[in-house]
Amino acid sequence: MKFNFSAIALITVLVLSSSCSDQNDANNAIGRLKVQLTDAPFPHDLVAEANVTIFKIDARYKANEELDTQAIDSTNMTIETDKGKPFVVLMEDEMPVNLLELTNGVTKTLLDIDVPAGSYDLIRVYVKGINVVLKDGTTLNLDIPSGSQSGIKVFIKPELVVSGGLTSDLLLDFDVSKSFVQKANGFNFKPVIKASNLSTAGTLSGLITAIEQDSIVGIEGAQVAVFVADTLNTTTFSDIDGGYMIMGLDAGSYTVEVEKEGYIMQTAEEVQLSAANKTVQDFELLLEE
Repeated sequence: MKFNFSAIALITVLVLSSSCSDQNDANNAIGRLKVQLTDAPFPHDLVAEANVTIFKIDARYKANEELDTQAIDSTNMTIETDKGKPFVVLMEDEMPVNLLELTNGVTKTLLDIDVPAGSYDLIRVYVKGINVVLKDGTTLNLDIPSGSQSGIKVFIKPELVVSGGLTSDLLLDFDVSKSFVQKANGFNFKPVIKASNLSTAGTLSGLITAIEQDSIVGIEGAQVAVFVADTLNTTTFSDIDGGYMIMGLDAGSYTVEVEKEGYIMQTAEEVQLSAANKTVQDFELLLEE
């Protein structure tokens, strides 16, 4: 029997090419999504903990785009339909969180998983077990308006695009000061969460110091306020070493004010933030006369 080695070589090349093409298509259909949680600060002297338990997270695949069924099968993900629109279930594990531990750049990773590539414009966070622990040890359990049934809806603007073979980072900023509203006999829970795409958002950080007895010391508890065109965007407070960090700020120009009782307020204008980068802005406070 005679063999045509040229024909065999050609068939081998075609088979390998087809295999590589299928592999590339599969890679392009799968991206990776990492979701982190942080907390806008809660300046309340009586509160030691602000606790929530997150037990489910899902994300809406952008309308008029079809999910790749092969991609979904490869990730073993669950797809649920709400009003005709597909939601990808990202997490269904209970995760208790003390939000007061997540300030000044401290984050908690909620998930880091493979997801179908495409656009996502809404994420829903399902919570339960909401309570506030006062510094005297008293625990106040709070009612949940809808977070356990329909989830807390967080719109992603601009929408988050997960590309095949790449990782997208989403930051959820749980604003405790707006979510835990103090009333006469306790607190109400009105959840406020902001979503930021870390690939298009910037980070502002720095150190707040003062000269005391001829030594430079960090100032704890100084309020850092960030303004856009005279409108307050967000605030934070410096830590025990005088450091501060604010994540998830849109790229652009900001005015930053720092104040602390007993010191002269300091202002930095036209502080520029770039996408996916960290801008350092330090402050040295002067004692009031």
